[in-house]
Amino acid sequence: MTIWAVLPAAGVGRRMGSAIPKQYLSLGETPLLVHSLRRLASIDAIRRIAVVTHPDDSHWPALAESLQPELGDRLLSVAGGDERYQSVLNGLGALGPYAKSDDWVLVHDAVRPCVRRMDIEKLIHTLEPNSIGGLLGSKMDNTVKRVDTDNAIVETLDRETLWNALTPQMFRFGLLIEALEAVVASGAAVTDEAAAMETAGHRPIMVAGSKDNIKITHEADLEQAQQILAAQALEAGEQR
Repeated sequence: MTIWAVLPAAGVGRRMGSAIPKQYLSLGETPLLVHSLRRLASIDAIRRIAVVTHPDDSHWPALAESLQPELGDRLLSVAGGDERYQSVLNGLGALGPYAKSDDWVLVHDAVRPCVRRMDIEKLIHTLEPNSIGGLLGSKMDNTVKRVDTDNAIVETLDRETLWNALTPQMFRFGLLIEALEAVVASGAAVTDEAAAMETAGHRPIMVAGSKDNIKITHEADLEQAQQILAAQALEAGEQR
């Protein structure tokens, strides 16, 4: 089983309102991006990880150089595009000389630093016999409402069939390229790789993951992530 990974990190983090892109904000003394990168790198089966950054990113070059002793040729630096799907395509293109069409590729958000290794391993194990792929997710806990433009409730949705989409998302290398290239050609609006695969007519599998795999979007998320990482470290220490 041959596995590659793409870590899209070309966003500018406008919703966070910080002076630097949010993937470079620190948890402890370590940037979010590095936490996420190390979670992927902890999976020995992942051959190479393409980190896709903004073409004008002034933070990544020095950081990438500092990570070379740790990651060596497993780390690829790639320039991204204006949209996430373009950045992921660029990452896949950089991996193209090494990967085969039926290999697997994991795509993980750079600002999900708390993903658990056991969840990544579960995703890989669950999808190994699958011909398409899937993603980590978590079932909705709250009652979900759909509203109109005036925020008036239109209906209450059945939460039993609703999941939060998480990352990593894992697909066959060639199929994901085809799906993303179709998105580019059609101009369809997709927010993750699973949506691109759905648009192409595929049905990705949802694999239950931990709810502490949060995405850093707002400032308050940083404090929550710090608490999660501390709890995970304590848990790991207790299991030794």
